[in-house]
Amino acid sequence: MTEDHVFTLTEAERERTGAVAEALAGVEPRLVDDRSWLDACRGMSEELPQRLRRRLRAFRHDPEADGMLLVRNLPLGPALVPTPAVRESVERAATPAAGTIALVSSQIGEVIAYRDEKSGALVQNVVPVAGREEQQSNAGSVPLELHVENAFHPYRPDMVALLCLRPDHDGGAGLRIASIRRAVALLPYDVRKVLGEERFRTEVPPSFGSPGGQAPPHPVLCGDFDDPDVRVDFHATHPEDEQAAEAMTVLRAALDTVTRAVYLRPGDLAIVDNRVTLHGRTHFTPRYDGEDRWLHRTFIHLDHRRSRALRADNGQVLS
Repeated sequence: MTEDHVFTLTEAERERTGAVAEALAGVEPRLVDDRSWLDACRGMSEELPQRLRRRLRAFRHDPEADGMLLVRNLPLGPALVPTPAVRESVERAATPAAGTIALVSSQIGEVIAYRDEKSGALVQNVVPVAGREEQQSNAGSVPLELHVENAFHPYRPDMVALLCLRPDHDGGAGLRIASIRRAVALLPYDVRKVLGEERFRTEVPPSFGSPGGQAPPHPVLCGDFDDPDVRVDFHATHPEDEQAAEAMTVLRAALDTVTRAVYLRPGDLAIVDNRVTLHGRTHFTPRYDGEDRWLHRTFIHLDHRRSRALRADNGQVLS
């Protein structure tokens, strides 16, 4: 990742952002998923430092080669409580840290969630859970395969935001990033052509009500031939024939070539363009002592209208 994709707040900007997040946390009823709180969040996001708002707007317009923006030195509020250690952990209360990620996300687009994922909470916790170490999920601690978030879903997030509250004890949990914009030039023409055909299926997670189910066949690459969007999860996407399998193998090798690891520290917010960049995670060892790795996560849509039929009462949660 180049320094062009790192944006560091000055101390004055950090203080300003913290003041806005603290004020937002106090907005009644002090619940992240409440519509009136979210309305306040949209409006108050305009009070973020101008330089930050301009950088977020530029990233929304063009995520450039890496498809990721790393915002550093964000405020997290007062002393943190112990890292949650339960499955399906979410942030319902409007804490300053939840306010920070909600404010920044709202400057990019609309914060959304899925009813069948983490009970539809808009700010979710990414934390290790005892007994789930081997899972390919945000609760695991084994290496997490490169993937596009919710690759099976027709209305998957356009952006994924990850705010670090705590790193892992050893500092070894790297956020892995692989951009198709960097990898596409490594793909032969015939491989790109196969990847652009509806010859792949992605499993639907059990949490979405279809255990072992699959979405309809879809291409892995779509859009402009030389600057495509990507839709693949190397744990859940399966080719339908031998040629498609070979193309996926070549794609994986190309993405491995351009993969970078980013080591988040407290106050770092990674914003990943889910249309062009896959993400994953390296292995780490949790201790379940209240000081384990803890990220807040939000999903963002740039065009809120397109998912209207799936959102009851024109809310934020897709069913």
